[in-house]
Amino acid sequence: MEQMSSTGRPVQITVTDGYDLKGFKGETPVTFIRAEFNQMVLGDSAKVMVSAEGTAKYNFTSSFEFNPEGGITLDDIAHKPVFLTMTEVLPKEKKQKDEKTLILGQAVVDLLPLLEGESSFETMAPLHPVPGSPLEPLRLSVKQCSLEVKVFVAEPLLTTAQILGGNLLKVTLEAAYSVPESFIPVGPLQNYMVGLQVPSVGEKDYSILFKNGTLKLGGEREPVPRPKKWPIANILAPGANNIPDAFIIGGPYEEEDGELNRPEDREFRNQAECIKKRIIWDLESRCYLDPPAVVSFQKRIADCRFWPVEITRVPLTIAPKGKAAKFDKADDESQLSFHGVAYVNMVPLLYPGVKRIRGAFHVYPYLDSTVYEKTKCSFSLFRDTGHNLVQNNKIGGINSPLSKPAVSKNVKEDKTVKEKDIEGKPRPGDMQPPSIKSQSSDTPLEVEPPLSHNPEGQQYVEAGTYIVLEIQLDKALVPKRMPEELARRVKEMIPPRPPLTRRTGGAQKAVSDYHMQVKNISRAILDEYHRMFGKQVAKLGSDMDSETLEEQKCQLNYELNCSGKYFAFKEQLKHAVVRIVREKYLKTTSFESQEELQTFISELYVFLVDQMHVALNQTMPDDIQGTVPTIYTSSEQLRLFAFEAEVNENFEMAAVYYEERLVREPQNLEHWLDYGAFCLLTEDNIKAQECFQKALSLNQNHIQSLLLCGVLAVLMENYEQAEIFFEDATCLEPTNVVAWTLLGLYYEIQNNDIRMEMAFHEAFKQLQARMLQAQIMKQRSIGTVEYIEEGGKVEESSLGPWGITNGSSATAIKVEAPADDFLEESSKLQSDSREHIISTQSQDPTISQKPSNILLKEMPVKKETSKCQDSSTVLYPSPYGVSQTPATIFMETIRFLMKVNAVQYVQRVLAHELLCPQGGPSCEYYLVLAQTHLLKKDFAKAEECLQQAAQMDYLL
Repeated sequence: MEQMSSTGRPVQITVTDGYDLKGFKGETPVTFIRAEFNQMVLGDSAKVMVSAEGTAKYNFTSSFEFNPEGGITLDDIAHKPVFLTMTEVLPKEKKQKDEKTLILGQAVVDLLPLLEGESSFETMAPLHPVPGSPLEPLRLSVKQCSLEVKVFVAEPLLTTAQILGGNLLKVTLEAAYSVPESFIPVGPLQNYMVGLQVPSVGEKDYSILFKNGTLKLGGEREPVPRPKKWPIANILAPGANNIPDAFIIGGPYEEEDGELNRPEDREFRNQAECIKKRIIWDLESRCYLDPPAVVSFQKRIADCRFWPVEITRVPLTIAPKGKAAKFDKADDESQLSFHGVAYVNMVPLLYPGVKRIRGAFHVYPYLDSTVYEKTKCSFSLFRDTGHNLVQNNKIGGINSPLSKPAVSKNVKEDKTVKEKDIEGKPRPGDMQPPSIKSQSSDTPLEVEPPLSHNPEGQQYVEAGTYIVLEIQLDKALVPKRMPEELARRVKEMIPPRPPLTRRTGGAQKAVSDYHMQVKNISRAILDEYHRMFGKQVAKLGSDMDSETLEEQKCQLNYELNCSGKYFAFKEQLKHAVVRIVREKYLKTTSFESQEELQTFISELYVFLVDQMHVALNQTMPDDIQGTVPTIYTSSEQLRLFAFEAEVNENFEMAAVYYEERLVREPQNLEHWLDYGAFCLLTEDNIKAQECFQKALSLNQNHIQSLLLCGVLAVLMENYEQAEIFFEDATCLEPTNVVAWTLLGLYYEIQNNDIRMEMAFHEAFKQLQARMLQAQIMKQRSIGTVEYIEEGGKVEESSLGPWGITNGSSATAIKVEAPADDFLEESSKLQSDSREHIISTQSQDPTISQKPSNILLKEMPVKKETSKCQDSSTVLYPSPYGVSQTPATIFMETIRFLMKVNAVQYVQRVLAHELLCPQGGPSCEYYLVLAQTHLLKKDFAKAEECLQQAAQMDYLL
């Protein structure tokens, strides 16, 4: 890795010009600029008179020294801006010794581009007026007074390795809603604080603190969008508190990543965010993560999953004048009250391509054993750094990183804490119970302390307090493969079939034109014959002998030659013959030898005569021969014949029918899919894989072909190819429930729990959105829709990730079983109907990708099947006559697999459906299970399953 220079590097801030400026007195006030950064004054500009047009040239340069080894660091640059304060110098009055000054406004310069690899940038910083200033406030219709600022460093602050491997973490704390009733705005001033820790430089932790929350009584909803604010106090101009181009947008509860995102939580959240008390911060804090910190951050998320976010209340203290006051540590700890914690699931940040999570998270009382059990964190940000917090808890204090406390002498020397650099003295009640294991050892802790109690923190639970938090990264921790890369990989594995030549259609048209000309000429000759011999033929009838016919033929030839009609017929046919030569035989150049020419003419003559006979037979069928014409069978009829042969276990005849379809229409993708499904039935996986790959080569964007190629790749243990197929299918059709479910099953086989959770959640989200859309459309059609984006309410049974439920949420269950149990052989019997494979249609609505830590959610919907469900539901018509209830993600996948006879893969999906905690197996589950037993010729178990299904639905 490139090493950053150990010496400090100056960062120059130059204010060149000011525009649309005004003063308190006079049209041409005298002003100067003061630059400040990190609570330090960088310098004052010269006093400059503002012109009558409101412009001023300052050309003022100030600088500070960036030194990663001490002083101003990358974290300071990340979350602290440069403040430019404009001050007006008033004219001296008589007998006045010193000049009087009045502050006009403040401008804010965000240094974030320096952390994006830039060495210089320019910006037009708005000048925000202080209260009572004559400067115009920021409005769309009024010109905004502003300063032109240039920032420059001699070389980029980040090396190439830091730019590629580092990351920028942004944490936005919006508010805490439904706070305890004991929080009242009267009485002693309180500092409401929220904090968390993240790795910053290598393994060292960085504390992110949000102070000075504002307690509100409620009564109205917080407006959106609203600006995010700097986590810094003592900003003179109110408008300068806002971070440029950073806003809290909000959004539907269902699209959040937190814990209160189910439809049944909507009413509570509406009340909490409109009526009940809340604490507002709206602060964004940033932290630069260097490459080792990114690795550590990613590892901690994978190991701990949940991240503790602490909340507390501390009385505000007035900084004593003169000598600093002394604080006693015991008193400091007693000042912490209402110590709570929210557990934020950070795992979605490990999903491919995910850079942001936002949601509402319940606040629980801070108990050491519970926090350690959930987060593997034994360090409390507020309790173990209480001394520093109280010292820094002055009115108007700046939000800066906390210093680390020294190691307590009472802690054993051999005790180490891997994930934290801070150790504190253990107190009675802070130890973990024996069931909790140490982070640095697999052995349980030996001490068995009494349980801790936090009655003040318990009030958070009783009030239903939750915080709304957003965590955003500049780059995803796990990059997502681009659709172009996936398409390229699929193309490499299965090259697309070369398109047929453009002349193929022209050849067919040329032959049909030749047939048409032959028919026209034959009609013209018959008309001429009837004109010449019509009366004679009518007179003689069937008594005409061969000599008479020969004589009529000679006379007809003579008449055609003499009248020029024979030549006209040849010219009429000439163009059609030329087209056949060019389009059918692709001959457009001269022949190299006379022999080659004669050979071609002979071949062409035979073809033209044969085609002439075909055309004449179509025009004038030979009734005398009385031959039975060949019965033409359509492709659909052949499919039905093949299905009948399957039912009768005549697999050889079924293969003949399927192959006949392929011979007739080799470019028909559906024929290849049908034949591949038949090969799966006969356990010929290799041939089935070839068929599905042929179908995919015809259309590499066909979702079902991709999914079936992935299924066969899993069965053939080509796991790398399977991942490409499944992932490409989810990229091409992000709303496809079956594609996401199959991807999750693949990750389960690979023991990748995080990505399995991601895929199953996305599948459920798409199923949930589709069924909600169907419900809304039905209600709109009958004029009873009551669902509203914010605040609507619909009541019915609930939907979990496996389908309709009536219970509460539960956790996802991972199925563990030997591969042989899932990939068992199927017999060569197809006893149930199977319809033609149909293409999966795109489903609405299109939902942006959003991961979540909760796999099981609930959602009210009517018990009906959406028409959008047709693309991935049963092929057999209304399976066994079961009433259509909303499917689960696993049952939809089972239907897709059963229609292609992928019974070997169905066993794994049935295991997930069986472990559904909401009510056990369904009627359709028993029907599918019965079908799998029938395929194995296990009729006793099949009958037992059918009896179970009949008990659940007697209308079967």
